[in-house]
Amino acid sequence: MAIGFMKVQLVKAKGLRGTDIFGKMDPYVLIQYKNQEKRSTVANGQGKNPVWNEKFIFKVEYPGSINQHKLILKIMDKDLYTDDFVGEAIIHVGDLLAQGVENGGAELPTLKYRVVRANKSYCGEIDIGVTFTRKVYSSHLMTFVKCVVYIYLINANILLIQTCIYKSHSLLNYIIHKVIN
Repeated sequence: MAIGFMKVQLVKAKGLRGTDIFGKMDPYVLIQYKNQEKRSTVANGQGKNPVWNEKFIFKVEYPGSINQHKLILKIMDKDLYTDDFVGEAIIHVGDLLAQGVENGGAELPTLKYRVVRANKSYCGEIDIGVTFTRKVYSSHLMTFVKCVVYIYLINANILLIQTCIYKSHSLLNYIIHKVIN
């Protein structure tokens, strides 16, 4: 199982259908990934076209159930007593995570996603960017420590490497890259 971090860039929304009869909406976004939830600031008085430009970080474990890898963005309207549901957008991030696990990271550039009400009727759009970065755990380092690796510096630039019972070829390449650069 790979573990990493998913960064969500909440940019703006456009054309939201209001819930208030009088005055402008004060929208905010609840961002949910599995059992984690983050909340944006309230865009006070920004009405149907709020701008947030905020970043949120979620801890991610991959793989898992396919249906689990979705990002849910619920747009709410802040009111005095009870906040109103405006609509939501769902972004399936399973492919992004799979690519990120394989390559060390992956990105969905900022795109527009449809915001829909509970009855699935269109009520605006939201601009979101998502990146995933796989975390390299110390367990990989422990694999390295358990084996014998000899690195000889010859003429200050040439490396001669001998390994014994080495289990992680990719970690060896990473270490060589760091030593050379």
